[in-house]
Amino acid sequence: MTVLLYTLLFLVSVAVTLGACTLFTNAIEWVGKRFNLSEGAVGGVLAAIGTTLPETSIPVIAIFFGASRAEAEVGLGAILGAPFMLTTLVIPILAILLVVYAKLGKRTAAFRLNYRDVRGDLSFFVAAYSVALACVFIPSRLAHAVAAVGLIGLYLYYVKLKFSETDEEGGEGGGLEPLLFARKAATPSFGLIGLQAFIGLAGLALGAHLFVLAAETIARALSISPLILALLVAPLATELPEMSNSFLWLYRKKDRLAVGNVTGAIVFQGTIPVSIGLLGTDWTLAPTALITMVLAVTAATFLLAQAAWGALWRPWLLSGSAILYIGYVVYLYGW
Repeated sequence: MTVLLYTLLFLVSVAVTLGACTLFTNAIEWVGKRFNLSEGAVGGVLAAIGTTLPETSIPVIAIFFGASRAEAEVGLGAILGAPFMLTTLVIPILAILLVVYAKLGKRTAAFRLNYRDVRGDLSFFVAAYSVALACVFIPSRLAHAVAAVGLIGLYLYYVKLKFSETDEEGGEGGGLEPLLFARKAATPSFGLIGLQAFIGLAGLALGAHLFVLAAETIARALSISPLILALLVAPLATELPEMSNSFLWLYRKKDRLAVGNVTGAIVFQGTIPVSIGLLGTDWTLAPTALITMVLAVTAATFLLAQAAWGALWRPWLLSGSAILYIGYVVYLYGW
């Protein structure tokens, strides 16, 4: 009975997430329209920050308000898990979904992207995360503080570049749909746009919370290993908002928003939460945590090389990054 109840809760969480995703993506596109922002700024900054803020609270609370080393480790796990998940699993899933949508006749099986933006985002992440990785081998709190300030400055520079971009290289397919809270308004008010965005974002956070609650309960009832739970369920839940938004934008042929949301989240997760970890902990990582950093940099470099190679992301090759995630799961579980 318990499993059945929480299975229903799991389905409710998916429905809530999808509904909230529709509200949020529609509202955030209107924010870009009203402020005349590029799709890079909308997807890479506004949507990315909006969907990552709820999960960023986890390391802040665990590191600065936790009372034990174990809680600090939870914070570090949250910091390092997000970039690893985004680079090794979320982007490959986007590539697989692109092919699925094409097979269903919904769109073509090719990404329509501004690859200059993609290369820029991934270059920012590789540079920032490499600095954080190097800090693991430098046992100096002063060096860590300097690196943290540098990473925050790097992200602010990234945001500045995004807001100075234009969409001169072409827009996306699909067009801009009416604001869902004001379908008859040609130009909806900022108040309604903001209200819809807030409700959508709150719904995404609620959906992710219900997802975690249901998945953890089902896993315990079925005696699923806590390790597998931590690797597969928790990361999926924390990245659920980014994934949901990107999957919906990809379906609507708005590839630059779909990919920009993920690569923008990668840059954010590789700078701001990492800075929190550098400032709030001694940045001493267990080998398993260190491996996730190495794999995230490896995956991002692989994605960057593909974007530079002929300025084209090939879905079949892109999905290969998932091998790193699968290999890590196998390594940890001892298969």
